[in-house]
Amino acid sequence: MGIIVQKFGGTSVGSVERILNVANRVIQEKEAGNDVVVVVSAMGKSTDELVRLAAQLTSKPSKREMDMLLTTGEQVTISLLSMALIEKGYDAISFTGWQAGIETESAHGNARITNIKTEQLSSELGKGKIVVVAGFQGLSIDHQITTLGRGGSDTTAVALAAALGADKCDIYTDVTGVYTTDPRFVKRARKLEAISYDEMLELANLGAGVLHPRAVEFAKNYNVPLEVRSSMKNERGTMIEEETEMEQNLIVRGIAFEDQVTRVSVIGLPNELTTLSTIFTTLAKNNVNVDIIIQNTTSDNKTTISFSVKTSDLEDTLQVLEQHKNELQFERIESESGLAKVSIVGSGMVSNPGVAAEMFDVLAKENIEVKMVSTSEIKVSTVISQQHMVSAVDILHTAFELSKTTARV
Repeated sequence: MGIIVQKFGGTSVGSVERILNVANRVIQEKEAGNDVVVVVSAMGKSTDELVRLAAQLTSKPSKREMDMLLTTGEQVTISLLSMALIEKGYDAISFTGWQAGIETESAHGNARITNIKTEQLSSELGKGKIVVVAGFQGLSIDHQITTLGRGGSDTTAVALAAALGADKCDIYTDVTGVYTTDPRFVKRARKLEAISYDEMLELANLGAGVLHPRAVEFAKNYNVPLEVRSSMKNERGTMIEEETEMEQNLIVRGIAFEDQVTRVSVIGLPNELTTLSTIFTTLAKNNVNVDIIIQNTTSDNKTTISFSVKTSDLEDTLQVLEQHKNELQFERIESESGLAKVSIVGSGMVSNPGVAAEMFDVLAKENIEVKMVSTSEIKVSTVISQQHMVSAVDILHTAFELSKTTARV
């Protein structure tokens, strides 16, 4: 007997029928002899509805009051799932995030978990109960209800698994596992049997929506085995762990992509050693997240720094830069929207030089211009025109033979 943490997202619990289906999946794990902790999200689109209600009252709602509002969604789900389990003859008890002992930073809307007091959960598990916990929420040190931001329920589940010393954490979603790329766009995309923490973390950071990066990071730091599984189909999913034995011959393991990218170029900056630190410290202090960065020095000894941001952050980015123009001493700003980021990821790239060159060659043959590049040991990211995003993913998926179980070595 071990401890298994199961997490079910909003789609999986979007109706009474689906909650009953989740109850059956939970019971299967309990009948297998395991202690079970279940983490759930709010039902379906109920969080969106709560946000819509708040927007009808104010365009700038209090972050504290939004946390108070949004955490009610998960409370509905935990009580309904517990009722379903009890009705089926299984002893269950529900807990909000704070009742479950989840402590967070004092930051509304995007708090990080700082500690989990597991005594209450362990006590209930010891009594043979199925424990149902609200994801996405906790309590700060100053006793304020907080939410964990996007992907918060994934993070809750992995953090609980780490704190309880669970044997495994299963993330149930509306897909059957982690794919070589998004199967909604590339029909030949293939489900992976296994993937490493580092590869999954890169894919998650680069736009793959299956898991939130913070949850993967938590799993890696505490060595929690994860499995991404379907809540609708009873089949094996994708294992995420430190070392993966399967498909080691894959140089590239997956392709991630995201649209709505904008390139910002700050032109005519002083060519000084402190220029980079000054501009990006200024942006960071104003909560502007920057991705790919390129620096060029012109013939007149001036510096141009280009970087990418989410298009939704462009207005704030330009405002911050203009407010600090005297300090930064730039001549002008140019921006280009309508861009996308396409990235290849694979631990096999470390020992296989030339992967980036092949990627650029494949794109060039299709007349797809690469506007920005970023690399690490296990990934290459390119910024291209958004209109070419899907075709670029498709041709790269073919070029690196990701549809095959056995790919090139």
